Amino acid sequence: MKAHRHTAHSHEHEFEPEFGLPEKLPAGERILWQGAPAFGLLARHAFHLRKLAVYFAVLLGLQVAQALSQGAGLVEALAVLRWSLPVALLALGAVALLAWLTARTAVYTLTDKRVVMRIGIVLTLAFNLPLKRIAAADIRRAGGRAIDLSLRIAGDDRIAWLHLWPHARPWRMTRPEPMLRGLADAEHVAALLAQAWSAETGASVAPLAGPVSVASGPSATPADGHAGGQGRLQPSAG
Repeated sequence: MKAHRHTAHSHEHEFEPEFGLPEKLPAGERILWQGAPAFGLLARHAFHLRKLAVYFAVLLGLQVAQALSQGAGLVEALAVLRWSLPVALLALGAVALLAWLTARTAVYTLTDKRVVMRIGIVLTLAFNLPLKRIAAADIRRAGGRAIDLSLRIAGDDRIAWLHLWPHARPWRMTRPEPMLRGLADAEHVAALLAQAWSAETGASVAPLAGPVSVASGPSATPADGHAGGQGRLQPSAG
């Protein structure tokens, strides 16, 4: 895997030789899919904006309840929020802005040879992940919907977790896994990845009835995480 650094950080990326890519594709390589995180999915499931909103609402409610329990009137009780409410709104706005910038500046590209992740708000990095170096790919669901696709890298290659965040599988700190986050069409992308991986490696892949993903080699152990939250496509025995 190679990391390429860029200074531009908008989706226009004037200095990119090809949109979302650190260099023009070699002859014979073609793009199968290109996309970006959906802001709403990224805000809810990577930045946990909805949970933060509930947290602040509970704190503000407790403040009002405490004032009422001490004999204050409703107007007086609501007045205690004159400082805490703006702070809560500012915090939620900052998280929402960070999620929006993350979604706006990220581009995921799947070719018939590799996965490329162009990520970063201020300092942009582009990670090339050859399909032959992908040991497993797991799809993660939330609320019955496929939203994330994580990639397990074979061998001793590592990408620093801080370089990937938030495009990294949660709680995988010692062996970070790049993750295509907040995909509106995650199952479609997983199916394309499975086909490309099979064509590139020469291994046949047996489809599952549930979520689609790929796995190969001795490191391809059953998917972990919440029950029913992930799936994998295993190489077929034939």
